[in-house]
Amino acid sequence: MKQAKYGLILLLFLMVPPVIELSESIMSIHMHMQMPLLGIAGMLMVPYFKEKFPRFFEKWNANGIPGILLFMIIIIYWLFPRTMDEALTVPYVEVFKFISWPFLAGVPLRDSWGKLSERAKGIFLIVIGIIYTGMGFLYLFAEDQLCNNYLVIEQRALGWGFLFIALSILLYYAQDKLIDHSKYE
Repeated sequence: MKQAKYGLILLLFLMVPPVIELSESIMSIHMHMQMPLLGIAGMLMVPYFKEKFPRFFEKWNANGIPGILLFMIIIIYWLFPRTMDEALTVPYVEVFKFISWPFLAGVPLRDSWGKLSERAKGIFLIVIGIIYTGMGFLYLFAEDQLCNNYLVIEQRALGWGFLFIALSILLYYAQDKLIDHSKYE
């Protein structure tokens, strides 16, 4: 249960107003650091939730597909530039961010990953890579300012971050398929 405590501590730390102010002041940190850290906080809390609600996870997410779909819906929702703007200006959207990332993205991802087949994991990684590539190009080559609360230069930096993450995911997938894992077990 130490893991769950660390997840709760991380979540509470990320909810401290000066930390929120700092992490949301730069677009790349907001999207590529604060939001994934919220997801990691949720992932750390999974053992606690599985102990308290074992039947729920067995019944609701038996093969991992529903959890991955929920994760994808939350990720795609938070990729919209308008959503990022609203998280800074509309309080209930900010609250939803602190609920959705840990509990509707982090928890389902960790619960689902071990249940997915290798093929489903590969499809998931490719889809995330394609989505992040598209978002990278959108943020890099959009002529207009997509987020009213951030400068265009920050938008470009976010686009490069998306492309770097997409390339990293796709390289991971490629090396995972090209390496014979039986030699290293």
